Amino acid sequence: MYSKQELIKQLKALNAPQNSLVTVHTSLRAVGETEGRGEGVLEALIEYFTADGGILTVPTHTWKNLARASKQEPTLEESSSETSIGTLPSIAAVHPMARRSLHPTHSQAVFGKERDAVDAIARRDDAATTSTDPKGIYGALYEQNGYVLLLGVGHESNTYLHCVEELLNVPGRLTDYFVPTRVRLKDNSVILHPIRHHLGLPSFHYPKLEAAFRYHGAIKYGQFGNAKVQLCNCRKMYETVKLIYSRSNGIELMNDDEPLNESLYK
Repeated sequence: MYSKQELIKQLKALNAPQNSLVTVHTSLRAVGETEGRGEGVLEALIEYFTADGGILTVPTHTWKNLARASKQEPTLEESSSETSIGTLPSIAAVHPMARRSLHPTHSQAVFGKERDAVDAIARRDDAATTSTDPKGIYGALYEQNGYVLLLGVGHESNTYLHCVEELLNVPGRLTDYFVPTRVRLKDNSVILHPIRHHLGLPSFHYPKLEAAFRYHGAIKYGQFGNAKVQLCNCRKMYETVKLIYSRSNGIELMNDDEPLNESLYK
């Protein structure tokens, strides 16, 4: 069993930043047995990544609720622990230190010592008009030269890459219509927050980008508990994907698992 301090020691060995914006995607099963279980893992992440003014965000997505939109029901309940993506997000969604953003399908729990900075990051999702709008939190990762931390998961879980494709205007990634999604706030009032949502499942094939990210120095590898770790630099990932698409001649690259031709990124 890993203690909280052992987990923090592994993050230190990775030389992960403590003064940056970091989004984390985690498989608790891959991490293994830990002191305090999921709550202990989250406490270790919060303590480490916010130590020097940094901000940690944990996706608390509720995109599985999109079917509720047609019934005029909220797709996000601000005070609910319900998420579409696992145990740690459900813990983070209702953590007393969290400021949860109000994106109707791709909300995040934001943690940090500077409450004004935390609130500023969370409020970016108020202006989001797509699933991973560059105006929202995922866009902040690019603007602030942030990081994505993958703990026991691969790039199929790297939601930031959807935002990269939005920044690059990759065709066929978003609906051309708005879905009338709604958010129920803690005071039980409901606000309308329409968005354009993702089309298809390109994220299933995002792992094929890892070789290119590695070649361009966008990834540092390490360990967290029993899990393989990828600490991913958001600016470098963006530049790598931009290079790949600039060389692709408009060919769709994310519809299969065939490795990328190295000429696209070398």
